[in-house]
This record gives sequence, structure tokens and C-alpha cells, in this order.
Amino acid sequence: MRGARSLWVKFLIGVFMRVIIPVSRETSALTLHAAKPVCGFCYTAAIRSLKEKEGVMSSSIDPRSCRVALLCGGKSNEREISLASGKGAREALETAGFSVTDIDPANKEDLKRLIEEPFDVAFLCLHGKYGEDGTVQGLLDIVGIPYTCSGVWSSALAMDKVKAKVFYEREGIPTPPSLTVNKGDKVDIQQVISSMGEKVVVKPGTEGSAIGVFIVEGAEAIEDALQKALDIDDEVLIERYIKGREFTVAVLGNHEPKAMPVIEIVPKSDFYDFESKYAVGGSQHICPARIPDDVTKVMQREAENAHKALSCSGTSRTDFILEDNGDCWALETNTIPGMTATSLLPDAARAAGMTFPELCTKLIELALEEPVR
Repeated sequence: MRGARSLWVKFLIGVFMRVIIPVSRETSALTLHAAKPVCGFCYTAAIRSLKEKEGVMSSSIDPRSCRVALLCGGKSNEREISLASGKGAREALETAGFSVTDIDPANKEDLKRLIEEPFDVAFLCLHGKYGEDGTVQGLLDIVGIPYTCSGVWSSALAMDKVKAKVFYEREGIPTPPSLTVNKGDKVDIQQVISSMGEKVVVKPGTEGSAIGVFIVEGAEAIEDALQKALDIDDEVLIERYIKGREFTVAVLGNHEPKAMPVIEIVPKSDFYDFESKYAVGGSQHICPARIPDDVTKVMQREAENAHKALSCSGTSRTDFILEDNGDCWALETNTIPGMTATSLLPDAARAAGMTFPELCTKLIELALEEPVR
């Protein structure tokens, strides 16, 4: 069905002339950092080459004939962030010329509209449980609406940090050593310290946006953080604390994913927590990151590997920690990256010479192709 839809769209493009829609570039808090001095001409040429390679210089679909259901809100702890992502995506999609209808899965009447009205594609801006974990994806598969980002299995897998680590390790992607604790387990804190060290990271197994994440040191603090995390989720991950700089790499693509420029994250707090992610001025995004070319290539390669290991579609974003000795560790992969004014995926796209409307159009194109399901 997806293949037939894609062929039909291409046929229409061959019959009708494309419409060039003026796009105004948005201002960004993104800090551009040139790792090496380059002339303006070379930089622009490199950007154009990348855009042509990725197929973003012109759209392969006609936005005027594509009706988009924009899913945002939902019932998770990240509802407000989801609404903010939806607002940003709506503005970009409308700038690109799409007809957009907001759908809030927390509203039964909206879900009824999703089933009954003739939408061509669903654009997902849902974060956290009941949206990023495969539940809504399953509904969309049943009603036959193509959608952006990953499918049911991949979404559920990436959302479960414990299981995602199994696939990282199977594919040789470096990830911090960890222990898993389930609600009701008897935990020997001294054994945890013996295995993971005095300083650890405690996080719920299936939450996002750093909700319930604690960096703690010592037996008493570890036990307290563990109990708080278990109040949020039935499964908790205890990771060895790795001191280093924080980075993230977004990936675009289905069967042949390509990594975007590496972004260095400089949070105002001790780590990239909820406030650092979403508060204006909560963090600084430096792109291209201030790292050697060989380290950049390693991160981009591992981000692509993570995308493929978890069977992601459309886009993903993998977070990394880089130690002073050069060791790079994958922390987690996000299958529906944020679309707010401070979000990392739009920043990476801008660094690659892609406007926000072009990015959203590309995600719809990937949804209408044959995704990885």
C-alpha cells in the first residue's frame, strides 16, 4: 500500500508542475562553530552538495494535495512538550504548504476524526508513553494511515532503555555498563556499588526527557534515587556514571540512513535534564561540535548503527557521552525527536543547510516511502 501510494505521488509529480514555496529562515539559538577555518563559498557548496545528496533541494511531493494529521498532546508526562513540538511542526508544515489538522490522542473525538477523515499521512509529535512507545503507531497501522518516524516494534524497543541496550551490545555499539532493577526486587546496594561504582545514573526504564533521572553518589543516595525511580516506572536502569561531554547525533532515512552534523550540548545544570532540554537558555547547542574529525565520524557511524539496530524509520536521535580519553558511549535513542524552538533535530537540520519546513517535508516523504517496519 505504501509503495503504491509512493508511485502514485511520483506520477502526479510527473504530470503537474512543482510549486516553489517561499520559505523564510527562522532565527535559531544554535551556535555555529567551525572546527576548521573554511571560506564562505566552500561552506555553502558543501551544504548544497549535502542537500542534493539527501534530496532536500526540492520536494518529491506536492504539499497542496497532502492532508496531514498532526498528532500531539497525548496522555504522557511529556504532554506539554508534545504540544510545543506540535506547534513548531504545524508552523513549519503550513509554511511548506501542507493542510494540517491537529489531532490530540487524549481526546476521543479527535481519535474518531483520525479514523473517519481522509488523511494522507500522520505527522507524529508525541513524546513519552502512549505515543512514542508504539501504541499510536499500532492504531495508525490498523486504520492504514502512513506516519512519520518509526513503527510499532522499533518505537517500543527504543522506548525501553533496558532492551535497547541489548541491541546496542549485540551490534557492538558501546554503551555504559548497567544493572536492571524491577519493582519488588531485593537490591543489595553494596553489590550495586561493587559492580557500577560509587557514582551512578539511575533512570526509569521507559520514560523520556530525562524524567526521573538521578546522578547520585554513595549507598544512601543510590537507594533513595532507586525508590524515586521505581515510583515512576516498574523497571529501573542503574548505569555506571561516565564523566564526559554530552553530544547528540540525528539521523535521517529509512533503509539507508545518514547521520546529520554532530551537536555538542552544554547544559546550564549538571547534566542535560528536563529544564536544560526545554527551558529557553537551558543549554547551548554547538554545531558542528568541537571535536576532531575522527571522533565526529565515530559518533555519526554509531548513530547510524543505532538507527539500524533498532529498526528505526524516518528519523532518530542518539545521545552520546565522550570521555576525555576519547571513548564514546551511546546512551539512548529517541525515535520522535522534539520539534520545539530549542530542540536538537531542527538545529542539526539548520547546520546541514535544511530549513525547518524542508525538514518536516522530508519526514513526510520518508513516511510515504517504504519505511522499515
